[in-house]
Amino acid sequence: MPNAILDPTGRSAERVDQGTRHAQRRDDLTGARIGLLDNTKHNAMLFLREVGRLLTEEHGAAEVSIVETKRNFSVPVDDEIVSRYRDSCDVVVTGIGDCGSCSAAAVADGISLERGGLPVAVVLTDAFETTGRTMANLQGDPDYGWITTEHPIAVLSEDEVKDRARQLLPSIVRSLTGPAT
Repeated sequence: MPNAILDPTGRSAERVDQGTRHAQRRDDLTGARIGLLDNTKHNAMLFLREVGRLLTEEHGAAEVSIVETKRNFSVPVDDEIVSRYRDSCDVVVTGIGDCGSCSAAAVADGISLERGGLPVAVVLTDAFETTGRTMANLQGDPDYGWITTEHPIAVLSEDEVKDRARQLLPSIVRSLTGPAT
């Protein structure tokens, strides 16, 4: 029996062949409306809010225009959520992939939002690189890129989470601007 990969989203384990399509990037974040998508993991909202604050205060983003928390960290966003974000913001930051199923879903979320026309910065912890790459392959986007940080995030103090946001900010800005990843 050949090796099989289980898709934690419950979709077919067949690779989705939708082609690689990444959203057009902005030159910079001046005037951008920022969307934050929280996957419910402990410290994810704190991290995202700090990133949103830094993007507006230091990179000229106009505002954080939409903030949502997913109902289930392991289920990828649906077309309704993609549409809501497309209508409300110019770029999205999502995460934190700090466990297996939430990391897979975060990558699937990023790919779905990109296909919906939004540049996305997805943040995963280094313990789940393989999980993220497996989901990118299943979604038909094997080269999809994300930002990796040291595992774990969930156990960090508030100050440590804010420090981590500061450390990752240059990578997040690069992910949202310049050439498509």
